[in-house]
Amino acid sequence: MKNSRALPAGILPSQTYRSFVARGQISADAPIRDDQIQPASIDLRLGEKAFRVAAGFMPGDGNSVAGKLEKLQMHVVDLREGAVLERGCVYVIPLQERLELPGDISGTANPKSTTGRLDIFTRLLCDGAREFEKVPAGYSGPLYLEVSPRTFSVLARTGQTLNQLRLRRGAPVFSDKALAALDKRLALVFSPDEGRERAKIGQGLWISIDLEGAGNDTIGYRARHNTPLVDLSRIGHYAPSDFWEPIRRNRQRSLVLNPDDFYILVSREKIRVPHAYAAEMVPYDTSVGEFRIHYAGFFDPGFGYGKNDIQGTRAVLEVRSHDVPFLLEHGQIVGRFAFERLTAVPDRIYGMGIGSNYQRQGLTLAKQFKRAR
Repeated sequence: MKNSRALPAGILPSQTYRSFVARGQISADAPIRDDQIQPASIDLRLGEKAFRVAAGFMPGDGNSVAGKLEKLQMHVVDLREGAVLERGCVYVIPLQERLELPGDISGTANPKSTTGRLDIFTRLLCDGAREFEKVPAGYSGPLYLEVSPRTFSVLARTGQTLNQLRLRRGAPVFSDKALAALDKRLALVFSPDEGRERAKIGQGLWISIDLEGAGNDTIGYRARHNTPLVDLSRIGHYAPSDFWEPIRRNRQRSLVLNPDDFYILVSREKIRVPHAYAAEMVPYDTSVGEFRIHYAGFFDPGFGYGKNDIQGTRAVLEVRSHDVPFLLEHGQIVGRFAFERLTAVPDRIYGMGIGSNYQRQGLTLAKQFKRAR
């Protein structure tokens, strides 16, 4: 496969995904919709079938996912009219899109924001994969998604999107020195009252937890157990109280994470991602504690800008502790963003007329739940 020599190193912008679709380097049986193309990624659609398996698996060198499924599938679920994916079960779903990438283009996948906020664990698979969520440079073949709802059973349908793929040319490196210079020039971090803050930088941009509450005493939500089904197609439909227990601020400005529970929390800082850059949150970093703070890690160019009328946006955190209870305190460092440069400024920017759901978010649940008035 020829390399895309005309492109500099970096993450591909929206217009390049469109050209890849036009050339058949990203293809599907059903036409790829324009609304699948995001500022620095493309949404991937569920196919017609979900294969129930006893456990997730890695294909490994020389092995196809379809070949593994022939041996490991327990039963097949038809998604064309909608079907329930049950909490605690593992499914592998062939995606509608397939790739024929140039030799210097590789990919990384992440769940979409709504997927993470519903505690639906997903991982991309491709033939011959040795890593989850990675597409090797020059890959040609189908894509699959491992899906495991962890808190809520969900009703899913063919054509819905649970994850997204971000493509890049080469292996671009964005140093802490470059990140500090970017912050100095364009201001990446703002306080809760929208005053500019100096970025905390060390192998990326660090953020802390808000346990004071923004404007009220609710600092987060804890998912209830044994809840009703969530139909992914129903937007603004469900009463949050049927699924979530609000967590109130305490005098100590602290919270103990229970390993059996799933939490929606929010960063203290407001973050901006300049238009020529993209960011990804590192989901699990043992240097700050035995917990995972994010499933859906992609932050698009323009996040936290609006039409230059907002001073940053908080990062909503999908939090699950590992193995033991863990104490969080207000302002505690909990995670970091890795920034990368794009090969060009995208022709569409997050939040500017493209249906972005979370541009002005504070402590915000998934879009299937009614918003507080």
